[in-house]
Amino acid sequence: MSMKRLIIVLFALLGCGALSAQEEIPAAEPAGAETTVPASSADAPTPDRLWDQANTAYINGDFREAAEAYERLLAQGMVSVKLYYNLANACFKLERLPEAILYYRRALRLAPGNDDIRHNLSVAEARTKDNIERIPEFFLTVWMRGIRQTMNCTAWTVLSLVFLACALTLILVFLLARRLSLRKTGFYGTLATTLLFACTTWFAAAERREMLDDTRAVVMPASVAVKSSPDKSATDLFVLHEGTVVRIADRLAEWSEIVLDDGKKGWLESYKIETI
Repeated sequence: MSMKRLIIVLFALLGCGALSAQEEIPAAEPAGAETTVPASSADAPTPDRLWDQANTAYINGDFREAAEAYERLLAQGMVSVKLYYNLANACFKLERLPEAILYYRRALRLAPGNDDIRHNLSVAEARTKDNIERIPEFFLTVWMRGIRQTMNCTAWTVLSLVFLACALTLILVFLLARRLSLRKTGFYGTLATTLLFACTTWFAAAERREMLDDTRAVVMPASVAVKSSPDKSATDLFVLHEGTVVRIADRLAEWSEIVLDDGKKGWLESYKIETI
């Protein structure tokens, strides 16, 4: 019986460690979060009024006014999937392509499983001038990423805790049950739920890393020359156009070294890209 107690204690410690680790994962703010922060000054429009004003302007086809109102909400510290998505739609209607792609991608970080955002992003990116072919990835990596992006880190965290609770319950069944069939159910069920707990925990951690990643950026000017070194007089390697997504590999003063999906790299001035 001492061995059983030891196993129970170990699983209890595992549960405590998982709970403390998951507390670090921030939850994406709900779609209505834009109405919860007070206005910055007494005479400024409240977030509620700005939100209604922006939505009304969008419905009436006044996309410029809608975009300005959504941007004022962002300036007040509002962050939500709906806000990024609506602002991206308004920018797309105004043919502000790089901003539309930027806000679609920010919305997608908060809601990676949202098909509407993913579809609109693909439509916007299809209008960019740069046709960059990605380096082929191992099919298993692509498949796992596809599964991971069906939910955000908060949902994966909750699911991992559910599997952990199931695993702890099943180990107790295995240790305490007298019937052989129940003990077998507890043993194999513990193996299965422990594996699922490990997978969902890894998915949650990976989504959290991606949500906090600051190395992806969008090219904002109509065109920009990528240099061989962080110097305005350096050789031009190639030209990128608005809306192209790049990865920042290094930063040096006012310059950023960027890498494209096809492996090309070079330097450009940091103000010409906007971090996602």
